Amino acid sequence: MIRRVALIGLGTMGPGIAARLARGGLDVVAFDSAAAAVERAKAMLPVAAGALDRLGITPPEAGEGTIAFAASLAEAVKGCDLVIENVPEDAGIKAEIYRAIDPLIGSQTIVATDTSGIPITGLQENISHPERFVGMHWSNPPHIIPMIEVIGGAKTAPATVAAIRDLIRSLGLLPVVLKKDVPGFVENRVLYALLREAVDLVERGVIEAEDLDTCVSWGIGYKIAVIGPMALLDMAGLDIYRSVSSFLNADLADRKDVSPAVEERFAARKLGIKTGEGMYSYTPERIAALQGERAGKLIAIRRILEAAK
Repeated sequence: MIRRVALIGLGTMGPGIAARLARGGLDVVAFDSAAAAVERAKAMLPVAAGALDRLGITPPEAGEGTIAFAASLAEAVKGCDLVIENVPEDAGIKAEIYRAIDPLIGSQTIVATDTSGIPITGLQENISHPERFVGMHWSNPPHIIPMIEVIGGAKTAPATVAAIRDLIRSLGLLPVVLKKDVPGFVENRVLYALLREAVDLVERGVIEAEDLDTCVSWGIGYKIAVIGPMALLDMAGLDIYRSVSSFLNADLADRKDVSPAVEERFAARKLGIKTGEGMYSYTPERIAALQGERAGKLIAIRRILEAAK
């Protein structure tokens, strides 16, 4: 039974993951080598807890779990049943963490990675019990989005996949178990296909960025929140899809590199909200307002979808 969880690496997702696990009755011990990340996480925990309150998510009968911050990696993983790695998306950095964790944990401890798409099969080669290694991909913001992808690598034991799937269900969340370990998994493969086409349309001058966002949010995004892509095919009709895709697929963006529009901004360190400018420009006041507005809308949509079942 999973009761104590070590969360290694806080970053953007860490506070939300910690808050959601604790609200589900688990004891969480978090560690990050950057003191600033720890302080930022501590400041974000009340915000995440408030969002969980607004969603009506209450602790189990046994009570809410605890969240503590460890001073070292060894302290964080001591006696844990599950380690969730949440360090930056760099296979080399992740490998270093796994090799450091390996002698500190028992052979029955499950190690899960929150990678957004690095294949599990390669990552699990850096740990002595790869059968206990699994992908557990949360979606941002993790305390609000209920879907979590579960991905086994070539050496992951079916029992490990089942244990993480069952843990997610016990928290009242929605596990999606992948049958194959593919780069990007499923959520990001679908998302990045959409983003590739969206960036291409703006870059080619077909549409302004603001209008594209309106088109997606109030068009396909509005529908897909209720009707998934496979169900949407049936609603529209496979005959219609076959007809349109027969000419449209050949005209869709299929570039294998990164768009110049993104590369130019990357070179200029215009990375988005984190730097104050990306596809749009942001003031500190606007950033703070956006965080609250978006969280509120996501909470409202989730409550409506759950109520309408």
